[in-house]
Amino acid sequence: MKNLSFINKLIYIVNSIVALLLLLSIVLPYLPPKTFSILSVINLGVSFLILVNVLFFVYWVIRLKKQFTISLLVLIITYFSFGSLYKFSSAKAIEDPQNFKVMNYNVRLFNLYNWIPEENVETDLVAFIESEAPDVLSIQEYHPHKNINLSYFKYKFEKLSGKKFKYGQAIFSKFPIINTGSIEFPNTSNNAIFADVVKGKDTMRIYNIHLESLRINPKAESLKNEDSERLLKRVGSTFKRQQYQTELFLDHKAKCKYKTIVCGDFNNTAFSYVYRKIKDDLNDTFKEAGSGFGRTYDFQFFPLRIDFIFADDAFSVNGFKSYENHYSDHYPISTTLSLKE
Repeated sequence: MKNLSFINKLIYIVNSIVALLLLLSIVLPYLPPKTFSILSVINLGVSFLILVNVLFFVYWVIRLKKQFTISLLVLIITYFSFGSLYKFSSAKAIEDPQNFKVMNYNVRLFNLYNWIPEENVETDLVAFIESEAPDVLSIQEYHPHKNINLSYFKYKFEKLSGKKFKYGQAIFSKFPIINTGSIEFPNTSNNAIFADVVKGKDTMRIYNIHLESLRINPKAESLKNEDSERLLKRVGSTFKRQQYQTELFLDHKAKCKYKTIVCGDFNNTAFSYVYRKIKDDLNDTFKEAGSGFGRTYDFQFFPLRIDFIFADDAFSVNGFKSYENHYSDHYPISTTLSLKE
C-alpha cells in the first residue's frame, strides 16, 4: 500500500471488499437462509463478483503491482469451489438411438400481458418448441392461452390456480404418463409437480419445480427506484420461503423409487443453498454437456442461470443447449439424455 497513489489505494480498498464478498459467497450455500437470509443475497451476485475480481486482477497486472494477488487467490478458491463461470469447452453432443430430449421453459404466461411489445409472441414460442421437438417439456408460469396449441404432445399434466385466470406449472410428454401429483407450497401459487413417464420398459419421474419468485424487475430504471433496505428484506424473506419449499420437495423426492429428472425455475443461482440441496448427487446437465454462461434469465447486468435440468446417475447426459430465443423473461434450456443399460 505504501507505494500506491491515493487513487490506487482507494481502488485497492474496493478490490479487497469485493474479494471478501466473493470469498464469503463460497460459504453461504452451506448456511440455511432461515438463519442468514440477508447474507444469502450475496449469492445472487456471484457472477458479478467474479467478473469484477477478474477486472481488478487485470488492472493490477497491467500496472505491474503485486496487489493482483488478492483477486487471483480468491478467483482460484472460487474456481475450485464452484467451477468455472464460463464453460469454454464445446457442448457435448453424443448420438445415441436411445436419446430423448427434455426441455425446461418459464414461458411467463405466454406473454399474456404483452410484456414483450411484439405480435404473435405466444405462437412464435410454440413454433419454436415444435421446431426443437422435445420429448418432454417442463413449463413454469403456464397459462392455457387461447392461441396456444401444444397438441404436438400426446400427454400432459397441468396444475393450475387463480380465480380471474388460470396459471401454474405443466409437464408435456410424448411418452405415456401413468401417474401425476403436486407438492403444494403454502401461501403461494408456486409449487412442484411431477409426472411418472413410461419410456419403453422404464418408468421415469419428471419433477417440475417453481420456487418462490424474487419479484425483482431486472430493468435498470426499476432497480434505481427500489428502496435498497426494503429490497434486501424482501429478497431475504423469499430465500427463507425457498428453503422451506425445497425441504418439502426433498421430503417428497426421498420417497421416489423411479429414475429421476428434476427441471425447474429455482429463482436462485447455481451458487445458492437451494441449488446445492436440490442438486445433491444429481448431475447438472449444463455442467455435464453445456458451454458458455448458460444464462437463463434476461438480466441486464450479468449472466444469470436460475433454470436447471438435473438427472440422476441412471441417465447419460449426451447433450445440452441454451437458447437465445426472446419470447419470455426466461430463456429455454434443453438436454439430451439416454438411459444407461
